Amino acid sequence: MDNILFSGVVSFIITFFAIPVIIQVARERKMFDEPDERKVHKMVIPTLGGLGIFAGFILATLLCVPVGSNELQYFAAAAIVIFFLGIKDDILILSAAKKFIGQLLAAGIIIKFGGIQITNMHGFFGIGEIPYIASIVLTFFTIIVITNSFNLIDGVDGLAGSLGLLTTLVFGSYFFYVGQIMYSVMAFSLAGSLIGFLIYNFSPAKIFMGDTGSLLIGLFNAILVIQFINTAGAPDAVLPLESAPALGFSILIVPLFDTLRVFSLRILGKRSPFSPDRNHVHHFLLDLGFSHQKVTFLCVGANVFFIALTYSISSFGSTLVMGILFAVAASLIGVICYFRSKIKENVAISLLNEGRVVKATKILAFTSEVVEAD
Repeated sequence: MDNILFSGVVSFIITFFAIPVIIQVARERKMFDEPDERKVHKMVIPTLGGLGIFAGFILATLLCVPVGSNELQYFAAAAIVIFFLGIKDDILILSAAKKFIGQLLAAGIIIKFGGIQITNMHGFFGIGEIPYIASIVLTFFTIIVITNSFNLIDGVDGLAGSLGLLTTLVFGSYFFYVGQIMYSVMAFSLAGSLIGFLIYNFSPAKIFMGDTGSLLIGLFNAILVIQFINTAGAPDAVLPLESAPALGFSILIVPLFDTLRVFSLRILGKRSPFSPDRNHVHHFLLDLGFSHQKVTFLCVGANVFFIALTYSISSFGSTLVMGILFAVAASLIGVICYFRSKIKENVAISLLNEGRVVKATKILAFTSEVVEAD
C-alpha cells in the first residue's frame, strides 16, 4: 500500500512542478499548437505537457515498483519508444505511417517480451482459448486501437486527462485488491501525473498534453485492460468478475467506442482511418453549445454510467452485455447527432433569412453530410 500511495504522490509532485517550466520553455522556443478550422482553441498553446506526464510517471514507477518485476523493463522500453514518437510529432509532425510503425514496435515489445497477450475470449461469442496467431493479431489490434483512442479523444481541455484518470484509478484499485502491485503502481503513477497535469489543462488550458501524453496514456491503458481481462476472467482469480471482456471495454468505452465509430466512418468513406475530421463526440457536444468543462463532465459521467451498467448486468454474459453497450452507446450518439443537425439547420435558416445565402448553403451541405455519415 505504501508503494502505491508513494508512487501517486511522487508522480504528482514531479509533473506539477515540471509543467510550469515546460510552459516557459515552450513559449521561449515558440513550440505552440496553432489553431485551425478543425481545432477548437483560438490561441496558440504549448503542446509539450506529455513531457511532464512522462517524467512523473516513469520516475515514480521505477522508484516504487517492487524489485523483481521483470516485465517492467520492457514496459519502460515501450514507453520510451512512444515518448520519442510523440515528442517528435509534437515538435516536427510525423506522418501517419511513421507513427503507426512506431506504435507497432512498442506493441511488439509489450507482447513479445512483456507477456501482455489476449489468449482467451472468456466466453465472448462463445469463444474460450484462441490460437496463437489469432491471439497475436488480436492483441496488436487492441493495443493500436486503444493507444490511438486517447490520442483522438484529446480535443477538448481536460477530456483525455480526465478519462485517463478515471480508467487508471479503476484499474489501479482492482490490481491493488488482487495483489498485482506492479500494475497497481503503474496505474496510480499515471493517475498522479494526470492530476498534476490537469491542474494546468482544465479550460482555459495553459498547456496541452500533445501526442506524447495521449499516446502514453493509451499505451498503458492497453496494457492495463489486457491484464485486467486476463486476471478478472480467470476462474481462480482473487476477485473473478463475470463478463470480464465487457467490463474492460466499459472502462474505456468513451475513447474506445468513439475511435471505433470514427475509424469505421472514415474507412466506409474510403479515407485513411487516421485522416482528421470533426466527427468525434466532443466535436458534436461542442456544436450543441456545451463548454469544454461541460463536455468533459458529460463524457466522464457517461463513462462512469457505462461501467456501473456493465457491472450490474455482468451476469448476462460477455456477448449480450457487449451488445447492450454498443446499442446504448450508438443510441446516445444518434440522439446527439439528431439535435446537432437540427441546430445546424436552424442556423442555416436564420442566415438565409438574413440574406447570407453562401454561408447558409455551406452549413446545410455540412449538416446533410454529417447526418448521412452518422
